Amino acid sequence: MTNLDQAAFRGLTWDHPRGTNALRAAAKEWQSANGAPLIAWDAQPLEGFESAPIDELAARYDLLVMDHPHLGDAIAANALQPLDDVMPAELLRDVAEHTVGPSADSYVAEGRTWALPLDAATQVAAVRDDLVADIPATWAAVVELSRSAPVAQSLAGPHAFLTLCSLAAAFGGTPASLPPTPNSAALESDEAPLFDRETTLLALETMRELATNLPSKSEALNPIGLLERMRATDDIGFIPLIFGYVNYSTADQNSRSIEFRDAPSARTGGEPGSVIGGTGVAVSTRTNVTPELVSHLGQLLSAGTQESFIPAHDGQPSRDSAWESDSVNESTREFYRSTRRTIESSWVRPRFPGYTAFQSKASDLVRTAVLAREWKPARVIDRIEIAYRQALRDAASLVKEGVRQ
Repeated sequence: MTNLDQAAFRGLTWDHPRGTNALRAAAKEWQSANGAPLIAWDAQPLEGFESAPIDELAARYDLLVMDHPHLGDAIAANALQPLDDVMPAELLRDVAEHTVGPSADSYVAEGRTWALPLDAATQVAAVRDDLVADIPATWAAVVELSRSAPVAQSLAGPHAFLTLCSLAAAFGGTPASLPPTPNSAALESDEAPLFDRETTLLALETMRELATNLPSKSEALNPIGLLERMRATDDIGFIPLIFGYVNYSTADQNSRSIEFRDAPSARTGGEPGSVIGGTGVAVSTRTNVTPELVSHLGQLLSAGTQESFIPAHDGQPSRDSAWESDSVNESTREFYRSTRRTIESSWVRPRFPGYTAFQSKASDLVRTAVLAREWKPARVIDRIEIAYRQALRDAASLVKEGVRQ
């Protein structure tokens, strides 16, 4: 039996230095101080959370690092414990008051807190400034740049749909929002379309125009793959919307660094459009929460850990003081200050049961449309709205059948 097999708790995070290194290092430090392991952290690919039902993961793990769109499914399956029942109220208040953007709010539903915002991220612009000297700040300038420089889009997996949502928001048509995990009556009675049609048509047209000059096979890469390629080769100079990864803002001997900036706006000085991402750490219903676990989780969200330990171990903090820290920004080419305005105005996705399945379907529709020869944007929007309405009806049925209301 290994030392990790004796851990009091098992956790699941995502397989990237940003998702693993700080958590494992923190668990190891606790072990060194106390003589026994507290948490053993397993990891799975980023896409793994899309394929494995969250209730199955919660049955095997005490702690889950998750993204907020999965919250509706998790609550419906009774997979998570409300943190209000097991964490000190003053800790939850401190986290809510000192987390950047809507990161903390995205994990609140039904008036309860379901995860601690360990990591904060949103879609921002990424640039190789040795390849692109004049960084575009508006979408018109992005389109113009794509005619003479290698500009990629993040289109794989759910990201085609998320790009559309962010563009629509930048053009003044922020997608509709529902109360987090609303009850069946709210789901059934909601008549509002997801999108404002005029701004969404403009967003699709912009994506379509950019798609005519994409670097070869870049449309199949997830954000990590795009940033890896961008840093290692010279065939991607700019990505207008991609979830920011601080790890790529520094270079090594075999690669270049990437500079991250606020997402483009519709006009000079306008609001950037973006979708909040990042991750939170949740506690499964199978877990017997101990004072040691409460202390450890609280320490991960503390100012000292967020400002020094997390950045020193490849993590991406969520606390506002870390995002404004001189030392943290100096070591990352001002990653945090240069993207703060975008994260503060980012959109929180709906969190009803079945939302992530709808998101995947909608992304397939968007990706096929912007990459295909046949171009019928109005029909694409119609099909997304039909899928959205069906997703709401399905969620209402789940709630009626006895899931949490």
